[in-house]
Amino acid sequence: MSASGIAVFDKTLQTTHIWLDDLMADQGLDRQLAWHVLGAVLHTLRDRLPIELAAHLSAQLPLLVRGAYYDRYDPSRQPSHSRTLDEFLEQVKEDLSSTRPVDAKEAVRSVFRVLSHYIDPGEVRKVRQGLPAEVQELWPDPLKPH
Repeated sequence: MSASGIAVFDKTLQTTHIWLDDLMADQGLDRQLAWHVLGAVLHTLRDRLPIELAAHLSAQLPLLVRGAYYDRYDPSRQPSHSRTLDEFLEQVKEDLSSTRPVDAKEAVRSVFRVLSHYIDPGEVRKVRQGLPAEVQELWPDPLKPH
C-alpha cells in the first residue's frame, strides 16, 4: 500500500523530491530553499509566456509542482511585457526576497536544466522559443548538440 493511500499523491511527491534533489545537488541548496527557487523561476517563466504555451508547460509538470506553478496566477497580466534578462532575473530575485541570498542567474539555469532533463525536448524547445533571446541563452536548446 502507498504511504498516502492515493497513488497519484505518492507519485507526485516522489517526482517532486527528485526535482528538488537535482536542484539541491546543482546549487547546494537545502530542500526548502530549492522549493522556493523552483517556484520563483516557474512563476517568472509562466508570466512571460503566452497563456496557451504556459498551459502546455504546466501539463508536463508533476501535479504538486503544477500547483505551485499556478500559485498567485493572474492570466489577465500574461504575458508580461518585460522582455530583458535583467527584468526576468529581477522578478526571480523579488520572489526570493524572503529567503537567504541566491544567485538568480544560476538559480534560473538550474531550474532550466531540471526542466530540460524531465520534460519532453520538443515542449522545452517551444517554451524556450517563447522567451526573449537573452533568457533563452540561459536555457540550452535540448534538440541541438552541445
